[in-house]
Amino acid sequence: MKKLRVALLSGGWSTEREISLKTGRQIAGHLNRQKYQVSLFDPKENLMEFLAALKKEKFDLVFPALHGALGEDGTLQGMLEIFQIPYVFSGVLTSAIAMDKIMTKKLLAGKKIFLPRDVVLEKGFKMGVLKKIKLPAVVKPIDQGSSVGTFIVKTEKERNRAIREAFKFGSKIMVEEFIKGREITAAVLGNKNPRALPLIEIRPKVSSFFDYRAKYEAGGSEEICPAPIGKILTKKIQTMAVKIHQILGCQGVTRSDFILTSEDDAPAGISSERSQNTERSCILKSSRPYFLEINTIPGMTEMSLVPQAAARAGISFPKLLDKLIELALVK
Repeated sequence: MKKLRVALLSGGWSTEREISLKTGRQIAGHLNRQKYQVSLFDPKENLMEFLAALKKEKFDLVFPALHGALGEDGTLQGMLEIFQIPYVFSGVLTSAIAMDKIMTKKLLAGKKIFLPRDVVLEKGFKMGVLKKIKLPAVVKPIDQGSSVGTFIVKTEKERNRAIREAFKFGSKIMVEEFIKGREITAAVLGNKNPRALPLIEIRPKVSSFFDYRAKYEAGGSEEICPAPIGKILTKKIQTMAVKIHQILGCQGVTRSDFILTSEDDAPAGISSERSQNTERSCILKSSRPYFLEINTIPGMTEMSLVPQAAARAGISFPKLLDKLIELALVK
């Protein structure tokens, strides 16, 4: 059988370049060479070589292992549309919207999805708008991944410093209410009829939240799959993640991040494993999953979350890559 010619892209120009290179190496090492002829490119280093190969129609498919700006935000996807070549993951519009935290929340507002309150700041903003979000709060750029430029702040001094740092990444930033709770991530696999993979609970060890260090340092966090949160809440978060995937028009695989508020206030004797109607109502009132953001090209390194969830669902990493390529070819 003729091998499928795959152009694998990693590296790129964003602040997540090093993670993208690791993702690319991991994917390259697990693509079945009996099925695929793989050519690896770093657009930052050899973009013109890649474009020349595209023009000569040397590939059947592009696998972008690029995170952040110019790789995950619809820019690359638009170029591939011009060449009319299939590619893995979501399309132009979805990629652009999902990368923009403001637009993502606007599309999800009113869809029965819990969202933290926020204010959007532009350079030259009036300090009075910050009164809308009480401290502690979260300050973040609107278009960065891997928690780059994101800060949890407890005082006005910390907040003002974090705002200055966040503005280094763009002309708009977001100040969001801080939601205390457990960090849960939900991977969703598929195009028109996607399914949720097992949830993962993340317990950072080297920082107060799942920031860049906790994500990528060895031993930076404890990741528990499946997340130990009970059947009712598991189903609720998975359903919400699938709904978000579909509303945004995502394809391939995505990973949505949530904060699950504490169950400490649940009525005595109520178990989240039980499913009677009155009990379900109490459980869901005491524990709410707040959506934070979605990743349309999630990491695929040896420590990444999507491969962990897929493995728990019985999908090996090579089989996951096969599935993503299959989904790209039937868009």
